[in-house]
Amino acid sequence: MKQLIISAASEAGSNPLVPNIWEMFVVLVGFAVLLYIVTKYVVPMFEKNFAERAEAIEGGIAKAEKAQAEATAALEEYKQQLTDARTEANRIREEARAEGAQILADLKEKAAAESARITAQAHAQIESERQAAVVSLRAEVGTLATTLASRIVGEALTDDARSARVVDRFLADLENQSAGAAK
Repeated sequence: MKQLIISAASEAGSNPLVPNIWEMFVVLVGFAVLLYIVTKYVVPMFEKNFAERAEAIEGGIAKAEKAQAEATAALEEYKQQLTDARTEANRIREEARAEGAQILADLKEKAAAESARITAQAHAQIESERQAAVVSLRAEVGTLATTLASRIVGEALTDDARSARVVDRFLADLENQSAGAAK
């Protein structure tokens, strides 16, 4: 059998492992045509789709970065406004506290002034009432002293100068006695 295979191979005269030149040429031409079609029509479509996808992805990334930057800016602005609002609230609170203290001091001052005025007015009124009482008492005591002296002496003391001297002497004696008793 070995002989048979060897003889069949030698009869054909060609090696089955070596391809035919015309077959190689047709395959190379077909491959070149296929390669031309792929590079001319198919690859540009893939490149176009790839570019669109890359552009969409980059646009989405840019939009996301822009949105992130806007959100960060808004957050910083919010924090600044919050800080400003707290500072303003503290300032208003301190102003109100100072204003309240000033109002309280003014009210205390007014109350002290009013108290002093009322006290002075009361002292003045008491002094005027005391003076009126002294004058009234002098007149009444003078009349009583004159009447009493008239009864004791037995003659009428109608002379006004004499009766005034008697009354003044009597009152001076009374004041001396009360001053000596007070010591």
